[in-house]
Amino acid sequence: MEKSKVKRFGILTSGGDAPGLNTAIRGVARTAIERFGMEVVGIQNGYRGLIQGNAREMSSQDFSGILTRGGTILGTSREKPFKNPVPDAEGKLPIHRIKENYQKWGLDALVVLGGNGTNTTGNLLAQEGLNVIGLPKTIDNDLVHTDVTFGFHTAVSIATEAIDRIHTTAHSHNRIMIMEVMGHKAGWLGLYAGVAGGGDVILLPEIPYNINSIARHLKKRRDEGKEFSIVVVAEGALSESEALMDKKTFKKSRQAMPYSIGYRVAHELEAATGLESRVTVLGYVQRGGTPVPYDRALATLFGTEAAHMLARGEFGKMVALQNGQAVGVPLEDVAGKIKKVQLDNQLLIAGREVGTCFGD
Repeated sequence: MEKSKVKRFGILTSGGDAPGLNTAIRGVARTAIERFGMEVVGIQNGYRGLIQGNAREMSSQDFSGILTRGGTILGTSREKPFKNPVPDAEGKLPIHRIKENYQKWGLDALVVLGGNGTNTTGNLLAQEGLNVIGLPKTIDNDLVHTDVTFGFHTAVSIATEAIDRIHTTAHSHNRIMIMEVMGHKAGWLGLYAGVAGGGDVILLPEIPYNINSIARHLKKRRDEGKEFSIVVVAEGALSESEALMDKKTFKKSRQAMPYSIGYRVAHELEAATGLESRVTVLGYVQRGGTPVPYDRALATLFGTEAAHMLARGEFGKMVALQNGQAVGVPLEDVAGKIKKVQLDNQLLIAGREVGTCFGD
C-alpha cells in the first residue's frame, strides 16, 4: 500500500440528496482503504451526526453494491452548525461538539459531500483548524469553479423524460402545459431540460420574465396552427417587477404566494391568453432513482481524487472538474458563491436560435 498522510478520516453527506452520492462515497472509501490502507468513519445524517456524535466505523463490505443506488447510505440533513448557533444543555456550541467528536474519533481529516451550503460549512470548519475536503454534489449545478456537479445530469434526464411525456397529453388536449423544475436560484436544470425537451418557453431565474412577451409568443404559435405549448419554469424564476424588489421585499412576497411559481405563471398566462393551462411540479422525483452513467463516472472520478488528496494531505479544497480534469480548488473560493447561467451561454443562445422564448 502507498504511504498516506491520513490514517483515519470521517465522511458525511449533507443537504438535499442527489443521484451519485453513494457512488462518490464508494469512490472515496474503496480507494482510501484498498490503495492507502486508511480507516473510514461514516458519519450519519450530515453535520447533525457530526455534532451529536452519531458515527460508525465502516469496512470495504459497506461499500459493495451501492454504485447504482440512489440516495445516501449515510443519511443526510440540512443542519448548519454556524448559522444561528445555540448552546446545548452543557453550554457548548455546535462547533465545540464537532471538534470534540473529531478528536474522540481520532480523525485526521473530514470529507464532506454536498452543495453550496455543505462546502461553505466545510470552509468554516477548515478555518477552525479541521482538515476538510469537499465534493460537489447538487442537481442545481450551481457550484462555482467546477464545470459540472454530480447529480445534475440525472436530474436533467428525469426532467427531460417528464417533458417528453407531457408533449403527448398537451397535443391531445390543446393546452398550455407548464412543467416546474428545481434548480434553486440558478437556471441550469431548467435550461438543459427545457432545451432537450423542446420547451417552447423556458423561464429562468437569470432572465426576469414579462408575461405579455410570453403571451405574444404563445398566441403567435396558436395563429400558426400550433395548438399546444410547453412552458418549462425553473423554481427560482421571477418576473420583471420582482427583479426590481430588494431581497427582503422579494422574500416576503414569495412567502405570501399561496402556490409555487409554476401555478402563478399558469394563472398569469390564462389571464393574458385565454388559453387553458395545466401544471406539473416535478419536485423531489428529480432527486431520486438510479444515477445515469455520466453521474456514476463523474462521482467515481471525484471520489477517487478525494482519496488521493487525503493521501497527499491536500486539505481545504473541493474536488472540481475543469476542462475534463479532476482538480482541487480552495474551499474559500467556493464558499457562499452561486454559479448562474450567463446570458452569453451557448446553450441559451442555441435555444433562442431554434425559436425558444425565454420570457424577455
